Amino acid sequence: MSNAREKKRAKKMRNQPASVTLSSDCGPCPSGIQHHNGGSRSFQTPKQADLHPDSSQEFQQQRHQHQSPGPSYRKEQYFSKGQSRGRGGWRGGHQNVSQEMPKYVTASTFAQARAAEINAMLKAVTQKSSNSLVFQTLPRHMRRRAMSHNIKRLPRRLREIARKEAEKAVHQKKEHSKNKCRKARRRHVNLVVEFNRRQKKNIWLETHIWHAKRFHMVKKWGYCLGDRPTTKSYRACYRAMTKHCLLQDLSYYCCLELNGKEEELLKVLARMCSIDTGPTFAAVPCLSGRLQGSLVLYRADRYPEDLLGPITFIWKPKDGSGITSETRQLWIWTHPSLKQDILTELKTVFQCSEPVKTCSPEPIVTLLQEEKQTDVAMIVGKKRKREDNEGEQAVPLKKIIGDGTRVPLQSYCWTSQTTGVVISDLTMEILRYRLIGPLSHCVLTEALKTASIQTEMADAETELNNWWVENCKNSEKVSLHQRQEAIFELLQGISSPSEIAAGTILGLTVGDPRVNLPKKRSKAMPNPEKYQDNEKVRQLLLEGVPLECAHSFIWDQTICKNVTENKISEQDLNHMRGELLVPGSQLDLGPCESKIPILLVQQPGKVAGEDRPGWGSGWDIYLPKGWGMAFWIPFVYRGARVGGLQEGMKHSEYKRSPHIPNDFPDCPAGIQFAKELENVLLEKFKRRPPAKRANYVKLGTLAPFLCPWGQLTRDWEVRNKAQEESVVTSSAESKSSATERQVPCEPKPGLIIEDSQGDMMEEMAKIQNLCKEDGAATSSGFFVLRNRKLLKQLSARCRPTCGKGQRVRPASKLGQKEMTEDALLSIFKCYPRVLVWVSLSLLRKGSPELHAMICIPTQEDFLQLNKDQLFCGPQEPKHSDIFKHKILKLKERKKKKNNGNALESGASDALEAKAVEEPKELILGLWPDPLPDVTSHCSRILLGFVTQGDFSLAAGCGEALGFVNLTGLLHMLSSQPTDKKGLVLLRTPASLQYRFARLNIEV
Repeated sequence: MSNAREKKRAKKMRNQPASVTLSSDCGPCPSGIQHHNGGSRSFQTPKQADLHPDSSQEFQQQRHQHQSPGPSYRKEQYFSKGQSRGRGGWRGGHQNVSQEMPKYVTASTFAQARAAEINAMLKAVTQKSSNSLVFQTLPRHMRRRAMSHNIKRLPRRLREIARKEAEKAVHQKKEHSKNKCRKARRRHVNLVVEFNRRQKKNIWLETHIWHAKRFHMVKKWGYCLGDRPTTKSYRACYRAMTKHCLLQDLSYYCCLELNGKEEELLKVLARMCSIDTGPTFAAVPCLSGRLQGSLVLYRADRYPEDLLGPITFIWKPKDGSGITSETRQLWIWTHPSLKQDILTELKTVFQCSEPVKTCSPEPIVTLLQEEKQTDVAMIVGKKRKREDNEGEQAVPLKKIIGDGTRVPLQSYCWTSQTTGVVISDLTMEILRYRLIGPLSHCVLTEALKTASIQTEMADAETELNNWWVENCKNSEKVSLHQRQEAIFELLQGISSPSEIAAGTILGLTVGDPRVNLPKKRSKAMPNPEKYQDNEKVRQLLLEGVPLECAHSFIWDQTICKNVTENKISEQDLNHMRGELLVPGSQLDLGPCESKIPILLVQQPGKVAGEDRPGWGSGWDIYLPKGWGMAFWIPFVYRGARVGGLQEGMKHSEYKRSPHIPNDFPDCPAGIQFAKELENVLLEKFKRRPPAKRANYVKLGTLAPFLCPWGQLTRDWEVRNKAQEESVVTSSAESKSSATERQVPCEPKPGLIIEDSQGDMMEEMAKIQNLCKEDGAATSSGFFVLRNRKLLKQLSARCRPTCGKGQRVRPASKLGQKEMTEDALLSIFKCYPRVLVWVSLSLLRKGSPELHAMICIPTQEDFLQLNKDQLFCGPQEPKHSDIFKHKILKLKERKKKKNNGNALESGASDALEAKAVEEPKELILGLWPDPLPDVTSHCSRILLGFVTQGDFSLAAGCGEALGFVNLTGLLHMLSSQPTDKKGLVLLRTPASLQYRFARLNIEV
């Protein structure tokens, strides 16, 4: 048989029992002819063959002479594998096989053999040889969908087999949930219980359900947040920030409250910040409670290292007594990724160790308990209604907010026995919304209405608005409320929130915003005729909001709890609307209307730089918990477009401000974010085949998925030391004359430097001494430069621009002092490993990306740019992949090991194993750790990396934000020509093309 026929026969006979397969090696044997009779005995025994030898030979001769014609398949079954039939007869096979019928048959042996064959046949028929089910083996015209679940619809001969299949655990149906009906699962009370269960791992904001229907949700920092809208709204959100209003839910931000004496608070908090970075907690406008402040926190007495992160803070306005030792209240707002580090440091510096309060939320009724209670109620014979006294127990509790979002038995209030300061965690107790855009005033004034004066209780049985009635009996507080109302109404006459002082605080008490809800969604627009040439508006812009108007009842936790617990439910409100005589008319609740204390805080927007001042300004609204959706829907109905985390990132990018925690690489949260981002990008890179992804080794990109800040600063420090040593050796002959002109790098405390920049050098000496005390000069880590005076000097040195390629007036005309070489040397010594926050704008086409490289251009690049004004930038020569051969060897070695051939290799493989031992974790296209010198790996010296980059709709060109090494920046500025100051090269990780960009430091 041919090879194909052999495979076909083997496939056909694979399920046949071996006991019934005819022998293929039948041939002449010295004992005579054997005929199978039951598979074990022959019809002609050896004795009979010996008695009649002649008859046996005659029979064989006659068989050769008279070959009986017959079907071929009967002959094939007597030939073994490898025999074939040619033309004109059989070839290569045994031709002495006898087909003579036996003369007698042994009944018992024959029956035993046939019984074995029948059993084998039945076993082969009943045993299934495929993975398909019984009803799937039927012909297609007989198959029905009902057969898959109803055995009785199958033919009778297959029902028993199908029944056995159904008994197997694999084919058994899954158990239905206890709420078998979808209507029961979607019942409101069951949904509330299910939602509470799903919030145990990731906290939901009060607007979560609204966001989940319209946004892509992500789980970050212990919350479930809206990342970006499901609709195409990238440009629409930018237009809203620029021309109208963008709404964001920032309730996931954490609020830490400090209560204590003002002197104690300022004394301890001064250790965690520095006046060099800007206004601190003791700034007069912020300390009075009139303005909101912002700063960066460090660990106690560790400035400029050990950053904790940026925060915003608000002081509760004073009562007016003027006593400095009175108890003050301070709110510190921080990002959730920074909360734990800041809270731990605050408890340490204030020596708070004793927890005052712990969270003990009420138990939530489970679905099983709810069903049992329902059954009991049905047995009694009464319907389960909310107004039923007995039925109320069957209704599960409403969604727990505030304390219910905390971890059970977790303390959220600590006190200090030494200072008396109390630290409270008010996370999720105060909600925070942000309105961004020039028409934020219009949205606020149309959606919110100030509360009316109320002197009598609506119902003596309830505590609704009892706090408001008590305050309305005081004439001074009523007068203050009227002044706040007048200022709030004047906001509509202001064209943009940026016209008001940055961080302005306005306290307010408003009515229920659900009452003023319009019939359909509309866009709030300003009315210039109403407030045209208004003297009060101009006075408000000049003087700002008075200090007494910053007072709000939201500082009182008792009032906030009362407001939350006595809120009118949506069901009751809709029931009142249904009882109106004129459907759709204004609903007047009268004394029953809730009064909600809120706080309005102005957000300044873009404050650094000279272009687009005030862009992205708006208002933050602080309100008590439980009122999230009641304020959210009116803002949306007034035309505010909603944005998520991505829109917040773009907002900070267009403002050219660092985003939290992405752009804080020297704090723990920033380091953790960089690690997580690297893992995500690396896994995405591995999922793609090598032919469909970039080879970063050939592109000369050492770190495409992270920014190695530590190695960058170390390499620049080594580079700087090598240059200093070379300078010292070259100028050994003129050492005496050089020391007279150079400023000493380590000035003594009493040394007076006589120079044109004496003030600058004195400050450098102070900074140097401070760095030496803190160990910054010898530290192995790095930090970001946030000294505002030094940043202003660097900004003047770089000559910041207002647009693409346009230089502003020099620093001397602006009244700023330029740094000399002596000042540069002092900075070199004080800050060996420092990063500087910079913004970059491309001169021509191009769009920077994340982790793009910032490099120093050479003199040849400037010459080429002068010759050709359309010159975009040079190109990086292609690198060779030195790891490709090692990776191939590693794959071959693994392949041999998997095939079991690794044992055959001898001493030659031992040497090869040593060569392949190092790149065990090698990935094709990526550099392994440790990385070589990152500064000199490519043809252009590396200066820094980009952390945010894209085409900016605000600037109309590609813009990027990132960090550069201070040593490298000063080295570049000192070597660049005057008309090319601040020009750098940008290169994306997956490209060889460099592009010119203008570097700018905005302070």
